Amino acid sequence: MSSIQGKTVLVTGSSRGIGAAIALEFAKRGANIVLNSTGTPSAELVAEIEGNGVKCAPIRADVSNFAQAKELVDTAKATFGSLDVLVNNAGITRDNLLIRMSEADFDAVVGVNLKGAWNMIRHASGIMMKQRGGSIINIASISGVMGNAGQSNYSASKAGLVGLTKATARELAPRGITCNAIAPGFIQSDMTDALTDDVKAKYLGNIPLSRFGNAADIASAALFLAENSYITGEVININGGLHM
Repeated sequence: MSSIQGKTVLVTGSSRGIGAAIALEFAKRGANIVLNSTGTPSAELVAEIEGNGVKCAPIRADVSNFAQAKELVDTAKATFGSLDVLVNNAGITRDNLLIRMSEADFDAVVGVNLKGAWNMIRHASGIMMKQRGGSIINIASISGVMGNAGQSNYSASKAGLVGLTKATARELAPRGITCNAIAPGFIQSDMTDALTDDVKAKYLGNIPLSRFGNAADIASAALFLAENSYITGEVININGGLHM
């Protein structure tokens, strides 16, 4: 029996991609799931999650908005009675060269990727502290670890997320709450599928394992971190060896 069974897991940005894969992985282990996005998650995803014999609550909210983030957390707690795992996966990109990037694009990315995660931790931590336990998992990026040209806003937000992870881990550890980050590399997605064969070959040539990752690679790591109560303040790099 998984230690996650019967627990409540909230995954932001979980209508598709990595977020949806994480939600499904936890559902397979018996956790009740709170899906979140700024849109409406598909009925098919909700049905797939509930097909594992668990409950699923899709809640629309913009995590970059402090009040909406609070309402999301409060609704999750009211619906299931607890909040045991928070996965901060919501993220956006507004890529451009530094000299061409607008202030609005910088603010938008930092607002969702970094402030959004802080908003969620700020509101969820009170519940977890009263429970004297919980797991917070932040989805960072290889761009936040080694930087990436054309992503000064995204790289800054994800590097900030690493710092937020470590500060949160130190602050909440006395209450039995862990906080870790996962830094994915190139993960197969609609974006990578749209790349030309030449561009794919260029990227793959820099990855020792010679393949892109997939959402399941990230989801299994999230489950591992949630189930291990003695890992905190760590950044798990999942990038096929691209950055060691």
